[in-house]
Amino acid sequence: MFVCPTCSARYPAEEPHWRCTCGSYLNWERPVRFDRDSIVRNDYSIWRYRHVLALAPGKEPVSLGEGWTPIVSVDWHGREILFKLDYLCPSGSFKDRGTAVLVSKLKAWGIEEVVEDSSGNAGASLAMYTARSGINCTIYAPASASRGKLVQIALAGARLVLVPGSREDTVQAVLKAAESTFYASHNLSPLFLEGIKTLALELAEQLGWEAPESIIIPVGNGSLALGLAAGFKLLQDAGLVSRLPRLIAVQSAACAPLAAAFNAGRDEPSPITKGLTMAEGIASKAPPRGREVLAAVRTSGGAFVTVTEEEITAAIVELAEKGLYVEPTSATAAAAFTKLTAEGYIRPGGQVVAVLTGSGLKATDKLAELFAAKLPL
Repeated sequence: MFVCPTCSARYPAEEPHWRCTCGSYLNWERPVRFDRDSIVRNDYSIWRYRHVLALAPGKEPVSLGEGWTPIVSVDWHGREILFKLDYLCPSGSFKDRGTAVLVSKLKAWGIEEVVEDSSGNAGASLAMYTARSGINCTIYAPASASRGKLVQIALAGARLVLVPGSREDTVQAVLKAAESTFYASHNLSPLFLEGIKTLALELAEQLGWEAPESIIIPVGNGSLALGLAAGFKLLQDAGLVSRLPRLIAVQSAACAPLAAAFNAGRDEPSPITKGLTMAEGIASKAPPRGREVLAAVRTSGGAFVTVTEEEITAAIVELAEKGLYVEPTSATAAAAFTKLTAEGYIRPGGQVVAVLTGSGLKATDKLAELFAAKLPL
């Protein structure tokens, strides 16, 4: 059942919906209980947790083997940190977790054509999974997006529409297209969040059915925060973890509406003047689920932290020197760990996981420009 958080309208899950008639996004309401005995042991993708995902029995998922990404322990300035390498998902970003569930449901509904807007990673993911499923796809993207992501979208067979201006201009363009075509929005769809919650289930299983003390995540529109909160709540309700991890949400100092709101004690994203940032994946001025994201971080006992462009740049280099090649948005998590350990926020001995969300190969053009002086090209 889809439920509107604004007007409480309800819609059957057997019918395709992407928003309420009142204009609000929808949430997914389906009571489920996580059961370790129901894990599909020979499936090393998100579908090993199929019993808690939004796909009816008998329906085959659309999958490219997403999930079950490795965790790597790294010595970082004398402190251990566990990096979850979700940039090793098939399209090169964590978005594949949500896309796989969303596209599986679209296929089950019989949807034949969709539109989506993206700064790159979500669009590339949707292009690949719709190609896998046979659904026609059009992606609206900022003209300034990383070339690697745009090439990936186009080569997967999606129609690519480049929109001049800001990320917000891209949203307005796709909403016009959505008047006549199903809007497969990763920012609005509760089905996308259903897939992201598998990150929590996977982390807990890989860590011996326990939650780390803290999880550091880049946050723009906040799907990682919401998915992790939902997944760990499932595990806590099942008695499999003794506590919820602190969610440490990272935003670029140039675009931090949620950090500003959190630190001011507000329940809604703060109005901001958006600056330029290389962390394009989290450059969201007005996250539609911002209220829920703020609540999720507060409930976890976590915090928001902002990092500068200089701190992001330093983290990109340090990660690469440890064999981890990520895009700038991913590097914000490492930059935040550096900052928070120096400030004493993260206590010695506390287990910390940082999620690396997107591959550096997706942003080769931006990284080549940023580090031109270092390259013999």
